[in-house]
Amino acid sequence: MAESTDVIRVETTVDGREGAERLAGSVVEHHLAACAQVSGPIRSFYRWENAVQSDEEWMVVIKTAADRLDDLVAHLAEAHPYDVPEIVAVPVTGGNPAYLEWVRDETRGSGVA
Repeated sequence: MAESTDVIRVETTVDGREGAERLAGSVVEHHLAACAQVSGPIRSFYRWENAVQSDEEWMVVIKTAADRLDDLVAHLAEAHPYDVPEIVAVPVTGGNPAYLEWVRDETRGSGVA
């Protein structure tokens, strides 16, 4: 059975590529994440204001240390263009130890890469 690490993967979606890239750059610049990847477009289906909606969105996948999660979520909520943004955090249960160490180092502003 895999053991949990102290690295977290966070996902959010944004309504355009520029907004997604802006969020991704901002979280890395502020050392809230080691890496943020933008992909899309994707099509999201959801219920909002009592109706099923369907919109094109861009996904941002963010890797951070667990002890930076609260600050990351606060930053995303403030910078995000949506009223109620999706911000979902999932623990990383394993992976390349060197990569996981790099994530931790980068979120402290002491990265070597």
